[in-house]
Amino acid sequence: MSIRMEVWGEYALFTRPEMKAERVSYDVITPSAARGLLESVFWHPGLKWNICSIRVCAPIEFVNIRRNEVKSVCNLKTAKTVMERGTGELWLATSEDIQQRAATLLQNVHYVIEAEFEMTDKASPTDNPGKFQEITKRRLRKGQFYSQPYFGCREFPAHFRLCETLPPVPDCLKGERDLGFMLYDLDYSDPENITPMFFRARMVGGVIQVPRPDSVEVKR
Repeated sequence: MSIRMEVWGEYALFTRPEMKAERVSYDVITPSAARGLLESVFWHPGLKWNICSIRVCAPIEFVNIRRNEVKSVCNLKTAKTVMERGTGELWLATSEDIQQRAATLLQNVHYVIEAEFEMTDKASPTDNPGKFQEITKRRLRKGQFYSQPYFGCREFPAHFRLCETLPPVPDCLKGERDLGFMLYDLDYSDPENITPMFFRARMVGGVIQVPRPDSVEVKR
């Protein structure tokens, strides 16, 4: 069973992993980010979302900004030590650790995400596809979510609704465009060795067809 979710927002940042020093966004939303948007609206251990296609409904526009960030992160080992001993420093002084980093963002983004879900072995006997589909549609219509949906970074919130009429594709996106290799998702099958997956993204008529996780098109 498929669901269409329409999402839009002022800014988005889907960071390319190959860009180390400064954050640079992909041209469009990644399948993993699209899955995250759906899961923020409805997540259940009894289902697993698979992205089928991404429809780009606004011209691809980039903008450069500078943001204040901290250079350090709280170390997990340090946190465990403080918890066990009850003493130590578990904080960051932003005034001492702050730095400015440039970022290349997308602006005025607008997508339609088409996805389907499959039942998992964690579904209860009372769970069924029809039930999950109706819950998802209801939550999309009412604007309900478990956590605020966002486009790559929490400071870039995403607006959403159930897509019942497909918006048009801009003329500038018609035709075919090769977007190169794009992050597909992360493979969590081995918790000790979480690996990224990539696929060759091609946009035809403003629509990117996303292969299934077990497809030969998905590279690990």
